[in-house]
Parts: sequence; structure tokens; C-alpha cells
Amino acid sequence: MLPGMSAKDQKKHSAKSHITILGAGNLAGALATSLHHAGYGIEQIVVRKAKGSLRRAKRLANELGTSAAVLGRTRINADVVWFCVPDGVIASAASFMKDSADWTRKIAFHSSGALSSAELDELRRRGAAVASIHPLMTFVRGSRPSLTGVSFAIEGDTSAVRIARNIVKNLGGKAYTIRPKEKAAYHAWGTFASPLLTALLAVIEQVAAVAGVKSKAARRRVLPIVAQTIANYGSLGAPAAFSGPLVRGDVETVKRHLQMLRKLPVELEVYVALAKAALHYLPVKQKEQLRKVLTQALR
Repeated sequence: MLPGMSAKDQKKHSAKSHITILGAGNLAGALATSLHHAGYGIEQIVVRKAKGSLRRAKRLANELGTSAAVLGRTRINADVVWFCVPDGVIASAASFMKDSADWTRKIAFHSSGALSSAELDELRRRGAAVASIHPLMTFVRGSRPSLTGVSFAIEGDTSAVRIARNIVKNLGGKAYTIRPKEKAAYHAWGTFASPLLTALLAVIEQVAAVAGVKSKAARRRVLPIVAQTIANYGSLGAPAAFSGPLVRGDVETVKRHLQMLRKLPVELEVYVALAKAALHYLPVKQKEQLRKVLTQALR
């Protein structure tokens, strides 16, 4: 049971709570929409007073049949407050909101992948149960992905974690426990999985351009091979999904690649870095010869 919370209040939390969302960005929009569809009441969308933020909050609030409010100018009545703001302002936002509610009967979450629930210590000291709850998903403008099947890493106070797990279950997600000391590695993992994968796809477009294929066509033509690679990885694992000249130990083909890439220094560095990773983690023939070729390529 939460500190200062009666059995009646605890039972209320075990049902579908009313939730205030702090923020109106890409994550906030996707999360609020999924929560709404899962039967949770969205009490308010709270943002700072900047015109752009308030405009986005009002648009999102209208979609969900709720209201938008300005940070520090509203009383928080919801059972759960979910911080969907940039990592660097979570602690200051929590401190700013410390007098906006009686926190002894509330749950506070934030959704940073890199930071622990300690960012909400100001509210924890005032009696709230707090947790960090991060969906392993990408959120960009113009897209609101479903959270069904998405993994959520959760850590924090026992009571808050229990409620977070229940919410994730109702969203169709999959909750698992993470330790605070593991969060930086966890977030780096996620960064490799999406932002840096997107960077690789941008690199692929640049190489396609040298092959005479324009950006839009390159995206269209490359999608089948990228999709099949991901499917192979999912069903077979990385070693069995690995193909191409490296797995065959085709040194001469790799040399031709490297020679062509001299005119694209950024792409050359990416190729060499990924090829070296393949030498380390994946089944590659002629490893020593390839290692020498790759090392010489950047000299």
C-alpha cells in the first residue's frame, strides 16, 4: 500500500486510473492516445506556457476529449501524473509541480530511457510513489505507433511499479524490470536499434546516389531487403541472418567497395566500423586478410 493511502484509494489505483500527461510531444501524443483507447481517462495535458507547446496540447486534448493546462497554473487531481518531457527537465518539472497537488495519494512516472526514477525524488519526498517506465519504441512527428507488443522497462517504488505493470498490460505491452545502473546501457541499446539504424539508412541513401539511384527510389527499392534482413534476424538470429561478401570471405569485392567509398569519407568510416564489428561477432571467412584490408582503408 502506498504511504498515506487507504485501502479504498489503493483499490481505486488498481482499476483504470485517471492520468495527467505532462508534455505534448511525440511520445506524449502516442502514449495519451494509447491510454485513452485502453480505457484510461486523460485528465489533462499539461505543458509550459510557450505558444507552440500550448497549441500542441490543445490539439491533443481536443482529440481525447479533455483539456489543456499550463504548468504551474493548474491543480493536479488525477491519480497518476506521467512526465513525457525531455530528460534534462524532468527533475526541474517535478520540483516546479511540487505544490500542484497532494502527492501522498498519487503516482508519478517519467518515461526517460536513460534516467532512473530518482529524477522524481522531489515528489517522492512529498509522499508520491514514483517509477520510470520506458517503451522501447520510436516516436516521431506524424506517426503514433501502437504500443501493443512493445517492451517497457520499469523501475522504481514497489507500489508504482505494480501499477505501471498493470497499465502496460492494459496497453498490450510487455513489462520487465530494469535496475537503475542498467539504464544507460539500455538506452544505448535502444539508440543502436532505431536512431543509429536510421543513420545507417541515411548512409545507404548516399551510397545509392553514387550508384545512380535517387533518394526516393532508393528508399522504395531497399525496403524489401531491409525487411527480409530484419525478418531473418528475428527468426534466425544475427549469425544465420548474415550474408554477403564478408561471410564468404570475398576479399577482392570488399577491396572494390573500399576503393569506391574513398570519395565518400563518412560512408567509408561507417563501412569499416560495421565490417570490423562483423569480424568480431559474426561468421566471416578470411578474417585476417579482411582485417588488414579494413585497417589500411582509413590510412
